[in-house]
Order: sequence, then C-alpha cells, then structure tokens
Amino acid sequence: MPNIKSAAKRARQNLNREARNRRIKSMLKTSIRRFTESLESGDREDARVKLDAAVRQLDKAAAKGIMHKNNAARKKSQLNRIFNKSEAV
Repeated sequence: MPNIKSAAKRARQNLNREARNRRIKSMLKTSIRRFTESLESGDREDARVKLDAAVRQLDKAAAKGIMHKNNAARKKSQLNRIFNKSEAV
C-alpha cells in the first residue's frame, strides 16, 4: 500500500486504465474473431460488414493509445489482404 497520497491516487488511476484497456482489447479481439468466422462461413457480404467494424475498432484503439498506430495499420492491412484473397477464390 502506498504511503504517499499521490501514489495512492496513481495506483487507483492505473487500475481504472487497466480495466478500460482490457475491455477495449477484448472488444477488438472479438470483432476480429467475428470477421474471420463470417469469412470462413462463406458469407462475403457479412464478412465485409464485420471487416468494417473491426477496422473501426482498430482505429479507435490506436487513437486511444491502446495499441500503436503502426500495429493497427498492420492488422488492418492483414485483414484486408485476407478478405481480398477470399474474394479471388
């Protein structure tokens, strides 16, 4: 337990931020999983909608500092590549 008042506040803030970051990361992983599942089922229109949702989640996570912007850009590129490859088949 911290002895200094500011250190106690900082510990509380860290707990709140950790919970928020965990929630956002979980939502992000879920949206990516939903995209891949809809792509595997063969429904391309649904996959396009899920891809747009996943890209939106990635952009939000990058804007909030949950993940680095280059990491988000790389994941968006990978998802788009997977989607485009499925269209070619």
